[in-house]
This record gives sequence, structure tokens and C-alpha cells, in this order.
Amino acid sequence: MSSEDAPSELVAPGCNGTAQHAAASAVVVSRPRCRVAALIPAFDCSRTIADVVRGAARHCEHVLVIDDGSSDATAELARAAGAEVIRHDRNRGKGAALRSGLIRLLAQGFTHAFSVDGDGQHLASEMQRLLEVSLASPDAIVLGARRIAADQEVAPIKRFGNDFANWWVSLAAGREFRDTQTGFRIYPIAATLDLGVQAERYQFESEVLILAARRGIGIETCEVAVYYPPPDERISHYDPWLDTCRIIVTVVSFLVRLRT
Repeated sequence: MSSEDAPSELVAPGCNGTAQHAAASAVVVSRPRCRVAALIPAFDCSRTIADVVRGAARHCEHVLVIDDGSSDATAELARAAGAEVIRHDRNRGKGAALRSGLIRLLAQGFTHAFSVDGDGQHLASEMQRLLEVSLASPDAIVLGARRIAADQEVAPIKRFGNDFANWWVSLAAGREFRDTQTGFRIYPIAATLDLGVQAERYQFESEVLILAARRGIGIETCEVAVYYPPPDERISHYDPWLDTCRIIVTVVSFLVRLRT
């Protein structure tokens, strides 16, 4: 693979990274380099994790899996597929897994984290679309808004939960979002950690959007296709009632703080 094809070295203005120098006709141009790693939070994803890791590796130079206290062979299968694996000793929640991963990747010198769910919902073939948006807007969070095909079955309660969360998060953020619950995202790592989000479960992703929007961090959206397997084959730990309620509590708490 040539240096131009290296999947995770995105050269773009505004990135915080190691400067590269190129000389042409006695003119030296300095370009910061963005380094993007895949970050996969996973809990009991042994059926899908190996394929997810291999797919992400085609687009990122490094793949980090945070095994959030799985009771199955998720960690072993992810490691065998080529990922670095950090394992929580108990299930702490998706937010805790993402925060552990962001801290680890920042320490390793990566500037951006491409989060991909471990359940196989996100298609590796769609990763390049988000990477191109991130290349153009390296300081922004990039969201992969899910495009549900007509023949894909999504439970009405799940659609309601997503729509309800979208409304509340958009209200608190002061701007409209199409898909606040997508886990298919590119995070500028340092800026995301600087937001100081402490939520440990699914609220993490919503709180990131609210705080980023309020603090003027760019948020770009790119529509992507997703894969929803038959209901009896799906791996999902999102509770449409409980987790949506947690998100609403997070939003209401934020709005109350704004008024005090």
C-alpha cells in the first residue's frame, strides 16, 4: 500500500498532530497529520466482533476494542482478528468504554477515533464516507446518520425511542440532529475529552453532542447505510425505555443548569 493509500493518515488543515514537511520547487509546506484509529466498544459480541475488527482495519491503521466486561469470548476473538484489546473487569456501560478508549488512543498519539459498534450494524464499506468528511472538517465530530432500508425491520418502540431522544437532544443542543443515537462517529479525541463528559452509559453520546454544540465545536452529518439482521440474530443492549429515560434525564438536568 502506498503512503497515499494509508487508511488512517489523513492530511488536513487544523489537525493536531506531527507536522510533515514536503519540499517542492524550494518551497517547504508544513502539514499537520491526522491519525485515525478505530474504537470499538463491545459487550458479548462474540458472533460479530472478528468481522467488525477486520472491516475496520481496512480503513484505520489501528483497531482498539474495549471489551466492557463480556461473559463470552469477545476479547479473545477480537485479539485474534488483530485488535488491541482493553478489558473492563465488569460491565460499566458504553460511555465508560468510549472514554477508556479515547484516553488510550490519545496517549498513543492518535488525533481521531472512529467509533464503530461491535454488533455488526455498521458497514465497513461506509467508513470512507465519514473519513472524507473528517478530512474536510478535522475539528468537527462526524456522525453517520443511519439510513434504514425499506426492507429492514426495526421495532416500533426502538424507532420511537430514537425519535424521542433526537427531539430532546436537539432541544438541549440548540440545533437539530437527525440521529443522535448513532454509534458510527469520528471524534476529534482531545476536544471530545475536554468536554468532560462523565456519563457511563448510552447518555455519553448524547451529552457529547449537547456540550459540543453549545461550545461551538462543529458537528457534521453523513448519511450511511446500516445492516439490521433478523430480530432473532440481533445483538443490542440498548433498552428503548430505560436508556431513553436516562438520556431525557441528562437533557433535563442540562437545561436546568442553563437556567440557574
